[in-house]
Amino acid sequence: MAIHLHFDRDLCKGCQLCISLCPKHILALDSAPNTKGYRPACCTDEAACIGCASCAKICPDSVITITKD
Repeated sequence: MAIHLHFDRDLCKGCQLCISLCPKHILALDSAPNTKGYRPACCTDEAACIGCASCAKICPDSVITITKD
């Protein structure tokens, strides 16, 4: 089963809550800013994601979607 993380780049404010909570330490701030000038969160190793959804639950703006197939 593959796990896919999607971050709505333009809505992310780069608060880093998801990054601090990830048990696998696979989230980071992107080097490129979004349309609002923030550096959004991104996944550095999607294959290592365990699908715990901690990132999506903590996100104050609900910009993270996790799908499994």
